[in-house]
Amino acid sequence: MSAEDIGAVAEKLVRKACGLGADESEAWLTESTQLSARVRFGQVETLTEATTRALSFRILVGTRTARGSSSDLSWDTLESLTRSAIERARLASEDPYAGLPEDPLPVPPVEGLALYDPALERIGPREAIDCARETERIGLALDPRVKNSSGATFRVNRGVVKGANSKGFQGSYRASGASLTLELLGRSDSDAGQVTDFWYTTARSWDRLESPESVARKTVARVRRQLGARKVETQEVPVVFEPLMAAELLSDLFGAVCGEAVYLKRSFLQDARGQQVASERVTVVDDGLLRGGLGTRPFDREGVASRRTVVIRKGFLETFLCGSYSARKLGLPPTGNGAGHGEVPSNFYLEQGDTSAEAIVKSVERGLYVTRLLGQGVNLVTGDYSRGAFGLWLERGEFAHPVHEITISGNLRQMLAGVELVGNDLDLRDQFAAPTIKIASLMVAGT
Repeated sequence: MSAEDIGAVAEKLVRKACGLGADESEAWLTESTQLSARVRFGQVETLTEATTRALSFRILVGTRTARGSSSDLSWDTLESLTRSAIERARLASEDPYAGLPEDPLPVPPVEGLALYDPALERIGPREAIDCARETERIGLALDPRVKNSSGATFRVNRGVVKGANSKGFQGSYRASGASLTLELLGRSDSDAGQVTDFWYTTARSWDRLESPESVARKTVARVRRQLGARKVETQEVPVVFEPLMAAELLSDLFGAVCGEAVYLKRSFLQDARGQQVASERVTVVDDGLLRGGLGTRPFDREGVASRRTVVIRKGFLETFLCGSYSARKLGLPPTGNGAGHGEVPSNFYLEQGDTSAEAIVKSVERGLYVTRLLGQGVNLVTGDYSRGAFGLWLERGEFAHPVHEITISGNLRQMLAGVELVGNDLDLRDQFAAPTIKIASLMVAGT
């Protein structure tokens, strides 16, 4: 099948479905190429390069829905799957909330979003291996106490998304991305075991990636600061989350403000719209239009135009993030986060404050600075939170010593309300992002 034929598949399937008896239909075609090279101690452990194509579609007969997908794009196969889906839709239960979205907002121009970098097309297996190998080599040479490696990985992704539906929507865009990750292990004379940490850089374009030396030095610094870790007694203290760890809190929060979680009553915030749910220092945004953002896109997987949505404004929960189905269930507008099933983030972040990270640390008389979180311990129905952690102990506004074998626990709603300080060091490096934050009090369980 030629490139031109592939580009027409989604529109052709939509027309065919309606001709065979569907009242509404949509189709999504994705094509992606991934190159990945992983190196450990200078040797290539894995090297993969693959291109995949897949088409997914939705058929509606009245308010009855059926779905299908295929990686075989031959027309005979797609026509057979379409006929089968229409028959399955006729047998499905009626759902008054089902249907294609009605979206009055125009789709933003793809050109202004900086989603694709042609320079990444020139990265081949040799360049990927060399980049990973150089990153690990630098890291292992920086500190004799850091002499073990879990490996360095370089990845490049390039893809095309094309969609169409029976209400007249047609859209497509290209997107790219690359990442470089290094994980190292270290041990000092006082450590019974090894400590490990990592750093990574990721971006849509080649020129926004950190250099191998930068990734290596940051990885070594993160390992070095954990050497000589001690246990601490169980106590309730202020806790500071560095940006990478604060971003993990944002990913938990996203699960609680998705429309699907709300209408299924699986969110501790399900009845809180319009209420104050956080400190006045907390403003949380989902921005699908952020130039060059990893979650940026002109439209979601339902064809709804991307937009900037303020979810929490100065502590007050303004809205939930909705696909078209959730929006109908909740009586809210769709927000451009539809994924066909449920919702996905675009660029979901906590707006930065006006306090430096250094000042936040100095404000803690006695407490914990979190550098690594482990395991899964978040109940989004109740908001209860409990995670294993590593970190640095704070005394009189200074880093005293590293700590390990601890658990931090609390409740997400109380944690949001307890945000005392928000840093000015927001780094929009991933789909979830946050600056340094200080929470007034959490239980730190140790010995």
